[in-house]
Amino acid sequence: MLDSYGRNIDYLRLSVTESCNLRCRYCVPENFLPCNDIMTESEILCAVRSAVSVGIMKVRITGGEPLMRADILSVCEGIAGIPGVRELCITTNGTFLAGMAEALRRSGVQNVNISLDTLDPQRYEYLTRGGSIAHVLAGIEAAVSAGFEKVKVNAVLIGGFNDDEIERLAGLSYEFPVDVRFIELMPSGFCGQNDFVSCDEVLKRLPGAVSSNAGGGRVHTAALPGEGTAELYHLPGALGNIGLIRTVSRIFCPNCRRIRLTYDGKIKPCLHSSEEIDIKGMSEEGMKNAFARAVMMKPPVRPGFFLGRRTMNMIGG
Repeated sequence: MLDSYGRNIDYLRLSVTESCNLRCRYCVPENFLPCNDIMTESEILCAVRSAVSVGIMKVRITGGEPLMRADILSVCEGIAGIPGVRELCITTNGTFLAGMAEALRRSGVQNVNISLDTLDPQRYEYLTRGGSIAHVLAGIEAAVSAGFEKVKVNAVLIGGFNDDEIERLAGLSYEFPVDVRFIELMPSGFCGQNDFVSCDEVLKRLPGAVSSNAGGGRVHTAALPGEGTAELYHLPGALGNIGLIRTVSRIFCPNCRRIRLTYDGKIKPCLHSSEEIDIKGMSEEGMKNAFARAVMMKPPVRPGFFLGRRTMNMIGG
């Protein structure tokens, strides 16, 4: 479905829970207590059918940590079975993935993104307030073995914390057939101005990286509509690619394909806007009309960096 500015909105980011077993310092307040007023499986499937009826073709399941839902495999299978869903993906912190990767693949999930901001066990424990990096590394191995069409590792760049690990994180693309994507840290209440690191720093640290665009070389233009938000590069001999996601230094809005649905049934036309449409309790026809209205509410550009009353774990990114 085209919005008011001619953008084809075909990508739904679907948060299925606000709960998470980690407390990453840039994402979740330390004493955050989930309200657990989450959509039921039947409500989720009804919402996705409604979204598909207005043009959604790609669904990415997010959280919180989506694998904390007891019925997540059934939810995935139900979404994968909806006619019109061409791509089903999931984003996870990877801590439960070792034991669930094969079941997720069988349930219809095609691609998986795994969040991993550091390869240092002590740093990981500090950043996540108690997490174990060994679980995530086991999850990456399991995801590769399970045969997902694409496995991506997402690392948020944080100045003074992990910017000295760029080369080491990029090295995962030699060890595994995964894309390692470096993401600029968006301003929030949990980070300061000095924490920002531009994706340009990644290119400085990886002089051998060659752009994966048709022309090659080191210059890469912004991703084209439908091609995602990452600039892709390749290191000689690597099994996967390096991705740069410039959430701060580049405006994605002209090519934005996304709309979001929160765990508690609120459609967000824009990540950075406080505008929401509550669809919980609606009929399928009512949800369809709400999604169509939300698409037309998408602003031409983001209204600064503003998430309203919600923290990032409550939206799904």
